[in-house]
Amino acid sequence: MFNIRPTEQPVFAFGSEDSGLSSLAMALSMLGYRCCSDFKDLPATEMHRLLGRKENRVFNAYVNIGSLDNKVKELINRYPKAKFILTMPKGTVMDYTIHNMKNKLDGTDLVVLPADKSNKWQLICEHLRCAPPRCPFPELKDIGQRPIIYETTESNKVFNSKHSKHDNSPWVIEYKNWWQGINTILTEGKYEYYGKRIEITESFEFLDTKRWQTRSDTFTDNLALFRPSNVKLSSDGALLSVKKESLGVRDYTAASICSKDQFLYGKFEASIKASNVSGVVTGFFLHRNSPRQEIDIEIAGNRPNVLLVNVFFNPGMENSNFDYGYRGTPINIDLGFDASEESHQYTIEWNPNEIQWFVDGKLVHRRVIWNPTPIPHLPMTLHFNNWVTLSIQLAGRINNRNLPTVSIVKQVKIKASVIISKLEDNESMENISKKVITQIN
Repeated sequence: MFNIRPTEQPVFAFGSEDSGLSSLAMALSMLGYRCCSDFKDLPATEMHRLLGRKENRVFNAYVNIGSLDNKVKELINRYPKAKFILTMPKGTVMDYTIHNMKNKLDGTDLVVLPADKSNKWQLICEHLRCAPPRCPFPELKDIGQRPIIYETTESNKVFNSKHSKHDNSPWVIEYKNWWQGINTILTEGKYEYYGKRIEITESFEFLDTKRWQTRSDTFTDNLALFRPSNVKLSSDGALLSVKKESLGVRDYTAASICSKDQFLYGKFEASIKASNVSGVVTGFFLHRNSPRQEIDIEIAGNRPNVLLVNVFFNPGMENSNFDYGYRGTPINIDLGFDASEESHQYTIEWNPNEIQWFVDGKLVHRRVIWNPTPIPHLPMTLHFNNWVTLSIQLAGRINNRNLPTVSIVKQVKIKASVIISKLEDNESMENISKKVITQIN
């Protein structure tokens, strides 16, 4: 778990357009701050707590919040020990806006951060009295100030749902009755969509090896070893089998298919018939490491009438070594039917401002920014699998007499930005495993 908690707070950052404010916000997150950034305003509940100097504020860092520009004097009076940061665009002299803000901040604990400085970590960490992470300073395109939509969403109440225990992390907000996250709209041209937009329809009658690969590895909480031979393809789709089969490193075998390419934002659909064997989990999810981010759909064999949706979030950019968390932020949703009796359509819609989950075309859950995590922002691999869990709490105890068991995946549809895989055709599955899934101890 990430146990570092900042001692210098709150932090307020201001600056002009294209001066690196979004990069600064990510950097503060990597230092363990819970950072609200790039909005025209704060949610009313948070603004009330901030200006009232309440102890139960959601955030301890505020970057590029438009409505705070004219409250600087008030913030200085209420938080005399606050840390201030002022960003400046590359290769420019101080314009009127920056000069005016610098005058407002005169006498405060302030650092000026030019966008073209090469030692940003040093400047920030000396200012905040903390150690820098062992990875490069994040460089993002500035998002700008997004408008907040002030409306109460009832989408999470479409189906009965129940929160489970979640990770204790700077990037997870404790569930509160008065906090519903930050609802905003997509701003055209402010997000980096890498690669090209594609549409894929996959029946899994055969394996298109340019798009998909079967796995032969495992991960820490999986009692089974993924084997390509446990994947059978036919006109019925991909049959993923779990068997009692000791191979030395594990006592069970299971099945996993994943995409060779990664995707950034989009719509992901699959028709799935889950296993109903206790101890077995059927999964449909997006995942990445370094930093670890994940968007899940899982069905536990001992409760096939319940859909588990989950999000893991860690801050950083490609190859940032932030892989914390083992619970994520799970929610159990009552489906109202047994997902093992027949196939149903499951959908994940992911964009920079929200994630939505659908079952048979009906919205069953929605998460906006900071409800309770930020939205994953980096490319991820798409996975389908079933496996035997070590956790009895997750799916019950495995019963060998009910094995083998099968989960079926068919009619996969993808509309997303694709990031073409850099894997060579002759790269071993062992090397792929090192990049994506935790190796066997």
